[in-house]
Amino acid sequence: MVGRSALWSCLGLLLISLVEPAIMSCLVRAKYDPLVHDDPLAHKVKSTWRARDGESAEKIIANVSKVAHFVPRMWGVARGANGTEYVLFSWTRHANNRSHEEYAITWKTAPDGTIKIDSPYAKPIELGWRAFALSLIADEIKDSEKDVNRRFLHDQANFNFVTAVQGKLGDLLRLGSCTIVDSVGVDYSPKVNEEQTTKGDSWCVVLLVNCNIPGPDFCIRHGVIAFEKREGQDWEAKSFFATRIAAFPPGSWFDCIEPNEHEGYTDGEKAQKASTNERREQLRGAAH
Repeated sequence: MVGRSALWSCLGLLLISLVEPAIMSCLVRAKYDPLVHDDPLAHKVKSTWRARDGESAEKIIANVSKVAHFVPRMWGVARGANGTEYVLFSWTRHANNRSHEEYAITWKTAPDGTIKIDSPYAKPIELGWRAFALSLIADEIKDSEKDVNRRFLHDQANFNFVTAVQGKLGDLLRLGSCTIVDSVGVDYSPKVNEEQTTKGDSWCVVLLVNCNIPGPDFCIRHGVIAFEKREGQDWEAKSFFATRIAAFPPGSWFDCIEPNEHEGYTDGEKAQKASTNERREQLRGAAH
């Protein structure tokens, strides 16, 4: 059984460092180059890189810009000090850009020619445009942005990129009469070092729900649903409610619960509700 420590490891996934300053400065210089749009490396990213659901970078950018504070800017290319080549796409939250804020999605070209996302905060893009949009909107709420698209955040169908034995998460929540009242995040955690093979890169989805069904109050009132996906593996339930959703069809989630089955979950889930923002800020500070 997955216990409280596993739940906390999933809830702690929030790395929002955007791109190394040296690379960002290269982007600022490169984006004004009229030849950058015809650069072969940038063209390779646009034409060959795909998310896990087959979406291209340009398709994802177009879709996300319709639902989040995501204003596309420029493509750029840069070369690191060690000769590593990067393709960068810059964006900002506001068209007028009065705050002069600028973010970047960075792709890195490996020696064997493969292209991978290099920006930890943007890694949810590998799961598709909905996952990336959800991660950005969740950050907008944390940053107290105005006119946040909460409707998109609360639409169960947008969580269908998470799959379990019983089906797609969004469909299961809808069939189980559950509404999303808050989304804690769609986050990514890189492995600490190359020798850490048991854990590896992982994505985590955590959200809170209210459900109009009989069941334990800590599940049907702001219940915590947490799923984690490690590199090359299926989604794995990391909270008590998530284990029930993964194992039983809607309508049977809380049948035959053993008296001690939820031990090790409830304390962590209750504490998570009170300290999510604090943990995010701690991780945000550590990322810079």
